[in-house]
Amino acid sequence: MEEMTTMGTARIEVDPDRPSLLILYLDGVPSSAIDLTDPEYLEFEYMQHMRILAEAARPRGTKMRALHIGGAGCALARAFASSHPPAHQLAVEIDAILAHKVREWFPLPRSPQLRIRVAEGRTVLHGQAGRNWDIIVRDAFAQGTVPYQLMTHEAAVDARNALAPDGVYLVNLSRHYKPELATLMAAFDHVVAITDPAVWSGRRYGNITVGASMAPWPEMHREVYRLPLPARIYSDLTPSAAPLHDVPE
Repeated sequence: MEEMTTMGTARIEVDPDRPSLLILYLDGVPSSAIDLTDPEYLEFEYMQHMRILAEAARPRGTKMRALHIGGAGCALARAFASSHPPAHQLAVEIDAILAHKVREWFPLPRSPQLRIRVAEGRTVLHGQAGRNWDIIVRDAFAQGTVPYQLMTHEAAVDARNALAPDGVYLVNLSRHYKPELATLMAAFDHVVAITDPAVWSGRRYGNITVGASMAPWPEMHREVYRLPLPARIYSDLTPSAAPLHDVPE
């Protein structure tokens, strides 16, 4: 059964191969997956990649303050709340009905482990300077693409200014990843990517997870090789496109 939200439609289906897993579809596209019995289970590969990058910066069991630009079902925030029990998180979701409904549909942590704010992501990100977030996750999509205002150099600088000195910015890329990768490299000193080699080479379409930081990244190859599906970490990156910038008003 589909329900109307502020921005479109939402539908929940039970995974036939894993009855405890609920898949949230937004406008027909899989958006979040919540396992009712295991809060740390992450179905989507790119979220598994984000967890590796997050735990490289903030090991399990340590304090974590995380800002999520794009909330949807809050699967990653739920996993962080379990793996980092002192976690304090804010998820920013532009769809007001969806932000309300996900607390009805899914067993999400309550405040202060997880707050959900209805707002536009870039506006919130711009107002976070000096807040010293440990982790900022950008996983916002509209009609299957990232809103342009979240892809630009100025948005990346907003994220950098909102992070702690050793904090990390985690970004979910899909289409147009080369300009976005160049944009992040222009704003941060250390940028790495994790994805399936077939996606990196352009042989198939898929997500690319990027971690950007002002501090060097530790060795993570072993954690990546342990993933259930093929993935590689790419750290010796060079820009192959021009950075994206805000469009003048």
